[in-house]
Amino acid sequence: MPSIYQLKPLFQQSLSGIVRRLAAIGVTANQVTLSAAALSVAMGAVLAWSPQNSALWLSFPVFLFVRMALNAIDGMLARQYGQQSALGGLLNEAGDLVSDAALYLAFAVLPGLHAWLVVAVVLLAWLTEFVGVCGVMVGASRRYDGPMGKSDRAFVFGACGLAIGLGWSAGVWLNVVLTVVALLSLITVSNRARAILGEVQA
Repeated sequence: MPSIYQLKPLFQQSLSGIVRRLAAIGVTANQVTLSAAALSVAMGAVLAWSPQNSALWLSFPVFLFVRMALNAIDGMLARQYGQQSALGGLLNEAGDLVSDAALYLAFAVLPGLHAWLVVAVVLLAWLTEFVGVCGVMVGASRRYDGPMGKSDRAFVFGACGLAIGLGWSAGVWLNVVLTVVALLSLITVSNRARAILGEVQA
């Protein structure tokens, strides 16, 4: 199924100049990966500490865009400048899980929002990425199928953060959105699992 992830080649192309400059000054892929995770944890902590700060929520989609850029940059540095490593692969996958949890769990402190629903969405996000990685374990490729992959989650949560920053009170509408995200995540798990099994059988 379609996913925002399919736009990644165009996004990477727009970052090629930045990647060249970072490589020229000695920045490594692992440094970018760790920086993205650390910034995500810090941003999530600040949001959880000050959930009524509209300026922070307005900056949330901008931060998610920067995080996606950093995630693309670390991969480009690794592939284009001979920095691929087992450690880099581990940091990349683990960093994404930590970042997702840190950023999205901050929504759980908003009044009117079901905290358990936020936790469920985060756990399902982890499950989608785990199943995607399992492809490599069984002889298939790393799967990024949608409809609710990493980029899609970032878009949805970024839009929700923007709405909150603009004065929308978290309540029924956000609970409905998260319920839809949870259901689409389950579909994503199924799509990735079927794609992996299809590859293996082929």
